Amino acid sequence: MKALSLKQPQAELILQDRKKIELRKWNTNLRGKFLIHASKNPDESAMKRFGFKDLPCGYILGEAELVDVKNYKGDKEEFEKDKGLHLATEDWWEFGFLGV
Repeated sequence: MKALSLKQPQAELILQDRKKIELRKWNTNLRGKFLIHASKNPDESAMKRFGFKDLPCGYILGEAELVDVKNYKGDKEEFEKDKGLHLATEDWWEFGFLGV
């Protein structure tokens, strides 16, 4: 099974179903279930922003399903509309991996 590494708290937010879109600069043809790996080093500013103090890092934490990829390139309006699903503050990402 494929795995996707994410910094904490992004991995936890996906597992809690609070984050439905993972943003990346690259596209993928992968669809289906994949493992969620929490990378070794958390994103400290995001940990504070979402109210987390300590989360497991360096482990496979669960699984999710990738159902589609959304291209945000040049579509700031669509990116802003989906803000509650991807929880990002930056607008330079191109592709949103849509999960269930």
